[in-house]
Amino acid sequence: MGDAISKSMTPPRLALSGISKQYPSVRANDGVNLVVMPGEIHAVLGENGAGKSTLMKIIYGAVRPDEGEIRWQGEPVEIGSPAAARKLGIGMVFQHFSLFETLTVAENIALALDDKFDMKALSKRIREVSADYGLDVDPQRHVHSLTVGERQRVEIVRCLLQNPRLLIMDEPTSVLTPQAVQKLFTVLRRLAAEGCSILYISHKLDEIQSLCENATVMRGGRVTGNVDPRQETHASLAQLMVGHSLPDYTRRAHTPGDVLLAVKNLSVASPDPFGTSLENVSFGVRAGEIFGIAGVSGNGQAELLSALSGEIRDRHAAPDAVAICGTPAAPLTAGARRRLGFAFVPEERLGRGAVPAMSLADNGLLTAHRQQLVRGGWIKSNAVKAFADRCIEAFDVRCGGSGALAQSLSGGNLQKFIVGREILQAPKVLVVAQPTWGVDVGAAGFIRQQLLDLAARGVAILVISEELEELFDICDRLAVLARGKLSPVRATGETNAEEIGLFMAGLFDGKRSAAAESDSLSHKA
Repeated sequence: MGDAISKSMTPPRLALSGISKQYPSVRANDGVNLVVMPGEIHAVLGENGAGKSTLMKIIYGAVRPDEGEIRWQGEPVEIGSPAAARKLGIGMVFQHFSLFETLTVAENIALALDDKFDMKALSKRIREVSADYGLDVDPQRHVHSLTVGERQRVEIVRCLLQNPRLLIMDEPTSVLTPQAVQKLFTVLRRLAAEGCSILYISHKLDEIQSLCENATVMRGGRVTGNVDPRQETHASLAQLMVGHSLPDYTRRAHTPGDVLLAVKNLSVASPDPFGTSLENVSFGVRAGEIFGIAGVSGNGQAELLSALSGEIRDRHAAPDAVAICGTPAAPLTAGARRRLGFAFVPEERLGRGAVPAMSLADNGLLTAHRQQLVRGGWIKSNAVKAFADRCIEAFDVRCGGSGALAQSLSGGNLQKFIVGREILQAPKVLVVAQPTWGVDVGAAGFIRQQLLDLAARGVAILVISEELEELFDICDRLAVLARGKLSPVRATGETNAEEIGLFMAGLFDGKRSAAAESDSLSHKA
């Protein structure tokens, strides 16, 4: 009884009241209320563009609200900068790491500290804190030598050294193996037990339900619900986020055909000094099949994608190291590969998938110019606009029309446009990298269904993703790329997240060659 009374009298660690933020073209936050208690792990859910990022930036002092009040432990405060937030006890681990590759762990952490420090004492403190929480960080290692999971530990330790009372985690598991996720959850639960409040932003509903005791759901800049995620289903949480129920995936019956994308003993030296070279990678993707490659970023995915798309060509490689629809393609340019029926969705939406300052119509022209959009070297403007309009309508791209600049779209809508642009070209082989990276649950479901429909029409699809749930949902077979090597290939129904997680850590039988499977596929075809 006494404990309950004491708990009810404890002021919230953080209380937001009526927080609003207006940008020229959008009201990012509209009267948002949020309460986080000491020791609480509180989720913030919402679609892309729901206002989550703006709200977190306001809490961390990177953005000033136009209206509303922030109370910290019961007292009104103004958080004018990230330094002011850290002084209060607010730390943030960002989705994209802010670490310098050529500096050591200790040097990177030192850059984030507001007070004076002694490097020797700091290194000792890093060792103590990392060992205490089981995070295993060596302060003297250079960041370029760390795995992605190790880099995230550095970010967390950097926050822990500031003794945070509120820790904001933005998509913290997007680059981790299942085993590393469980280790992170152990750390977060311990921090909460010690009284630290945690704001947890993620699109992964199973993680939210496993870790969080409360969830604030946002849509269109407003709060649409406050729920206990443990008492909800995936469907009910998704409906709160997008405003309607999500359809189940539809799989059309089909029989895989010939191998349309064949990779044989592909070795690629990474042009990036901090990249990962490929070693004898072999696999085959059949017509009507979705083949998935899992793995944490930095294990050779970028090099494999560049080798498949034609951006990297090794003049010493065998011509059949990459074959498209039976034609040796290793020496061919990107354009020549597209003429064989190859299409490609890169990981980086802005910069490689689309030119930010160009319109959607012009971005459609970049890869689809062979779709009767050019005649005799002259651009057919009406045809270009019609192609973009068809893509916008067919793939539910929410934008200001075909003249809208790529950089004006949300991440999810730009991704739908890029995927749609490639699908409308009727490819025979489609390679997609991170198809739903940072995309909300509604757009992610739509994109995955488009891939399933395309496979049912006989297209060979390769999906490279860090989202294990996604790969298990849509793929027929799976392999893992770890340290530039490909694991044994597994039928999706004959493996599980635990085995794939071990493969992601590089723990697989090197004697069992994926090349043998690819060769057997070719012979069967």
